[in-house]
Amino acid sequence: MATDAGDPVSAPIPRFPDGFLWGVSTSAHQIEGAAEEREPSVWDVFTAAPGRVKDGSTAAVACDHYHRYREDVALLAGLGVDAYRFSVSWPRVNSPGGLDFYDRLVDELCAAGVRPVPTLFHWDLPASLDWLERDTAARFAGHVTTVAERLGDRVSKWITLNEPAEHTLLGHALGAHAPGRQLLFDALPVAHHQLLAHGLAVRALRAAGATDVGIANSHGPTWPASAEPADVEAAGFYDVLLNRLFAEPVILGAYPDGLGELMPGDVQEDLKVIAEPVDWYGINYYAPTRVGAPGGADSEYGGLTLPAGLPFSVREIEGRPVTDFGWPIVPEGLTELLCGFHERYGDKLPPIVITENGCSYDGLDDQDRIAYLDAHLRALHTALEAGVDVRGYFVWSLMDNFEWAEGYARRFGLVHVDYETLQRTPKASYHWFRDLLRTQG
Repeated sequence: MATDAGDPVSAPIPRFPDGFLWGVSTSAHQIEGAAEEREPSVWDVFTAAPGRVKDGSTAAVACDHYHRYREDVALLAGLGVDAYRFSVSWPRVNSPGGLDFYDRLVDELCAAGVRPVPTLFHWDLPASLDWLERDTAARFAGHVTTVAERLGDRVSKWITLNEPAEHTLLGHALGAHAPGRQLLFDALPVAHHQLLAHGLAVRALRAAGATDVGIANSHGPTWPASAEPADVEAAGFYDVLLNRLFAEPVILGAYPDGLGELMPGDVQEDLKVIAEPVDWYGINYYAPTRVGAPGGADSEYGGLTLPAGLPFSVREIEGRPVTDFGWPIVPEGLTELLCGFHERYGDKLPPIVITENGCSYDGLDDQDRIAYLDAHLRALHTALEAGVDVRGYFVWSLMDNFEWAEGYARRFGLVHVDYETLQRTPKASYHWFRDLLRTQG
């Protein structure tokens, strides 16, 4: 059962620097619908199989953003955000008229004074492709060129990939997300090929004239379950696998010790591509992870079951309130994470943008979400005061949407969506964030 996040602190949130970028995020598969007007993705195949999604739903209609985008842009304008992070569906771009939709969306955003920030891959791989194949990275670069040539006259800020760690772990190692493979450590080539795709995408965007390019990686502190050496060792391994594996090839041009030799191809040559300089580094933050030594039994990770054979187990973070999703609420973990990156990578760390942060709560009077966002923004400001160069913050999400394997059971939106009528209703958190942006502006 979820517990209260607590009431927002009455003192105003400290002022962020001039030019700080405020936004909200979504992704194509989660909101667009109109599935019949594009080629299928791996998620269409995955959700068509019984038992894959907890409520048996699909994203065939979702929020019908494809047909209602003008209404949604009006909500963005009313919110007063600087920028809107959305994703460009690769399967839609491959379909007749698909790029026309993004043309219309970008035009509408620009007319409303909202900066478009496209993510070029957010998990919805065309069903005909496979991240186990190296060629998919090259094909992605072609997709990026196609989109940049069409939208680059109005779009300046780009994101290559969203959360390659989760797409590798959940989709290819554990089978909980599309494409539903259970490869465990044999999924490592998926990580490498996505990182290579990122580097090739940066080159493609530069060739198209882009000067503001980043990636959106998910990160969180890893806490050992105890000071016992076995727990500390397991936590260190987990941290390498979920954090450093995806950060260091981009930031340092190297894999953590012991991982490079597990990757396919000419890794050193590939790392030169992966490490193409980015203008900023995106971080999606939700919570820390408490990790201990293997316990001989399955363990739980964000509602997932991790098999006992892994070299670590994930433990509950006790004594913390949780969201409706059961995720612990640890705002200071964001400060810890950012200061840790700043200390570890020093002047090699690009400026940071928080590309996702949010929580799942039901109800229109969502005071728990307000408390959550309030606390995380204060934690973010603490990191700024400690010297971390953070340039922006995007809330996940603008509206309730299809939450992957959870279906429609989890509501992350500032705007409520009635999935029967598709009516949009701004929640209390929408009005709170709007008022915050007015004070920050």
